[in-house]
Amino acid sequence: MLTITRKLEFDAGHRIPDHKSQCRNLHGHRYTVEITLVGNVIEQEGSSDNGMIMDFSDVKALAKQYLIDVWDHAFLVYEKDVAVRGFLDSLPGHKTVIIDRIPTVENLAQTAFDILKIAYQDRYGTGLRLHKLVLHETPNCWAEITAD
Repeated sequence: MLTITRKLEFDAGHRIPDHKSQCRNLHGHRYTVEITLVGNVIEQEGSSDNGMIMDFSDVKALAKQYLIDVWDHAFLVYEKDVAVRGFLDSLPGHKTVIIDRIPTVENLAQTAFDILKIAYQDRYGTGLRLHKLVLHETPNCWAEITAD
């Protein structure tokens, strides 16, 4: 199986409401996301993408449109974390992204995978699809999700 991977970074805040340690407090991370795609190599003479699964600039553009620009410099808040949601709502123009899961790195990886899976789904008729997503919360801690 031939794959390609593009790495991107973004900054975001979150908190884990019921965590036993400091992660229950408002804080942020420099996240790194690795997006791995699989598909057939494009074989179309004269095409800019000839010989590629997908042009890396297009991988980046779609990731930015659907995920990175949405989450970058936002606070990722669990929909049931009403105290923090109320606080964030009181900040005029604050960039808040409400998610339906507690924003652990595992749940954020699953959410990001679900978003990007749709963005890349067979764009060229070559079987292109999201194969794997790795989300680093810190340089030493991350979650990985692979398509079934």
